[in-house]
Amino acid sequence: MTAEPVDTVLEYSEWDAFGLPTLANRAATATLAHLGLAPEQFEIVLMGCDDARIAALNTSFRDKTTATNVLSWPSEERGADAPGEAPVLPVPNDGDDPTELGDIAIAYETCMREAEEASIAPTDHVTHLVVHAVLHLLGYDHIDDKDAALMEALETEILGKLGVADPYGA
Repeated sequence: MTAEPVDTVLEYSEWDAFGLPTLANRAATATLAHLGLAPEQFEIVLMGCDDARIAALNTSFRDKTTATNVLSWPSEERGADAPGEAPVLPVPNDGDDPTELGDIAIAYETCMREAEEASIAPTDHVTHLVVHAVLHLLGYDHIDDKDAALMEALETEILGKLGVADPYGA
């Protein structure tokens, strides 16, 4: 059996019935494969939490005191050299030891509220957020307009392959 790239830790019980581990592995696998990376050679830890936990993390790491939908912590800086360029992708370790890409935290209440407000399926929204977070772990960003255009185009392509509508469409 091929190893899955995401090790999911569920800190909030609402994620249990949602199927977050399966969804996260599907989204991460699609993202890595789309970029030509072998998913089984990489490892990501994803924590499914609640708004209180992610607000505390957001305060600690970003000095923002509110809950957010998803946070990511790359294991190393992988940003591009110039705006609009793709970052240098990680090289997998030799042997059976997967390369750690980093950690992700995702908040249940915020994700469900955003999905409801946007009238989209919660599974589609969470899939988008996992793809988005995995791209962050790989060095993609959206602070600069050129970087945002590149990242959003990749998200749309990956989500399309997963049967999820363009989240940036009209």
